[in-house]
Amino acid sequence: MTEVRTLDHVVIRFAGDSGDGMQLTGDRFTADTATFGNDIATLPNFPAEIRAPAGTLPGVSSFQLHFADTDISTPGDTPDVLVAMNPAALRVNIGDVPRGALVIVDTADFTERNLARVGYQTNPLTDGTLDDHQLVALDLTALAVASVKDFGLGRKEAARTKNMFALGLLTWLYGRPAEGTEQFLARKFASRPEIRDSNLAAFRAGNAYGETTEVFAVRYEVPPAPMAAGEYRQVNGNTATAYGLMVAAQKAGMPLFLGSYPITPASDILHELSKHKGHGVLTFQAEDEIAGVAAAIGASYGGHLGVTTTSGPGLALKMEAIGLGVMTELPLVVVDVQRAGPSTGLPTKTEQADLLQAMYGRNGESPVVVLAPQSPTDCFDTAVEAARIAVTYRTPVIMLSDGYLANGSEPWQIPDLAEIAPIEPGFATDTNSRNAAGEPRHHPYQRDPETQVRAWAIPGTAGLEHRIGGLEKSDSGMISYDPANHDRMVRLRRAKVEGIARDIPDLVVDDPSGEARLLLLGWGSTYGPVKTAAKAVRAAGYAVAHTHLRHLNPFPRNLGEVLRAYDRVIVPEMNLGQLATMLRATYLVDVHSYDRVRGLPISSSELAADAIATIEELRA
Repeated sequence: MTEVRTLDHVVIRFAGDSGDGMQLTGDRFTADTATFGNDIATLPNFPAEIRAPAGTLPGVSSFQLHFADTDISTPGDTPDVLVAMNPAALRVNIGDVPRGALVIVDTADFTERNLARVGYQTNPLTDGTLDDHQLVALDLTALAVASVKDFGLGRKEAARTKNMFALGLLTWLYGRPAEGTEQFLARKFASRPEIRDSNLAAFRAGNAYGETTEVFAVRYEVPPAPMAAGEYRQVNGNTATAYGLMVAAQKAGMPLFLGSYPITPASDILHELSKHKGHGVLTFQAEDEIAGVAAAIGASYGGHLGVTTTSGPGLALKMEAIGLGVMTELPLVVVDVQRAGPSTGLPTKTEQADLLQAMYGRNGESPVVVLAPQSPTDCFDTAVEAARIAVTYRTPVIMLSDGYLANGSEPWQIPDLAEIAPIEPGFATDTNSRNAAGEPRHHPYQRDPETQVRAWAIPGTAGLEHRIGGLEKSDSGMISYDPANHDRMVRLRRAKVEGIARDIPDLVVDDPSGEARLLLLGWGSTYGPVKTAAKAVRAAGYAVAHTHLRHLNPFPRNLGEVLRAYDRVIVPEMNLGQLATMLRATYLVDVHSYDRVRGLPISSSELAADAIATIEELRA
């Protein structure tokens, strides 16, 4: 009888060709795990090519899932289980797999030719390379083909069910519920009964193989994680962003307009919003990046919530138009889902290298608000806040998501929309003001004396006719080349953005002992790795403080005080120290950069080890 062991967490990585269905396999295992009640965090990792050459190292696609019976914040640094569907997948991923980990390999493609193609001189399954691992070598392809022999499929189509066989096997091995995947397959292939039935057969056969084989002496259980009462669903960052924008528009009582040009990894926001035309959403797939943002500004001028989505290369193209948004002082939300650059770079890999571009990448003095979500689910809250600030303060807001957040998923407690505060556009309605000739008069750049927010009138409102545009204006909206007026308007626009800090909560530091000399300060998607590293450092008996920035411009008002309270401040980021540079310049504090640009999230275990070394150095 198979022994059952209980674990508190597991990290599984599925890896194979980009045509082997690894993303689907990982997503289905994730969905079933979420249904079971575990906390989850995922890391899809795939080539930029739509169909990379089969059996090659660049063509390897993987999906990593971390699930646990407690709260977790990262998809894990190293896998406890690797499922490799061919030699290339094994070669690319085995270096991440620690000793003693379980390695399940499909042996079907381990021929001399395929091994040599990826640089193996001998067969790693038999030459001792994997002796330090728990190797389970199975011909998963042959087992899958045998399980669907009654459905009349050709050899190629039959072999494509091997991912479902592997999924069924892992479903058994970790005690996942099977009903969700069976229902999914029935829906997905409802129009092709032979494909539906063969995939279901392969999935069930994999599950039954685990139950009947003697290959596995142990199977595992990971109990559900305690969670607050409520309704949950699995969500990734792009979907959460789309939902946040929709809710913000509804709370503002404004239609939502998205002007966008497809670009990896932001395109899924456009795809998701295009499904919701019945909820006041209008999507415009523009001919290029510039047209997308220009259309969004035009929509804002007309009283819509104007949004544009992009990634780093597209943000560069949008910058002139974003400057127009600054000058016209119209609401605009720009979602930049960052990826590795420069130029085309690594389109499907993550990075945080657009911060300085977002801050300073326009001509002239053109300040904008910059926010960054910390997790896939936080993309919802950050999108709502970005829209709230844009509408309230009549300013462009850049939201810096990234590929890790966009494609990664976690459980999301669906919020009570009644608890989300309304957003007040505050459109100008007073048509009683008259000039000397008795004609209606509206000054579009007349400002609230405290917030410096200008009046916003919808075009076509009788009595509120006005001019705005890219040329400098006086309060009346008339073009002005007066040097003093330009100086005043530049300073007012800056003061307006700086004044938003009044609405930003003070930065909260996690410092349980109150004795820490080292502060780890993250932003955006480094939240999970930094939080996990801080937890590991404390578990090792050291004191460390941790805090995280969502607001990158303007900064929280107490940030300088926080930075000066510690002997050493380390800023982990997936770039070459961009936030660290900003902090040094702003606060004259010797902030230390911890930079990684590998196209992958920062390793929490590496960061924890380096933090401990720093603490020991401070003690010396």
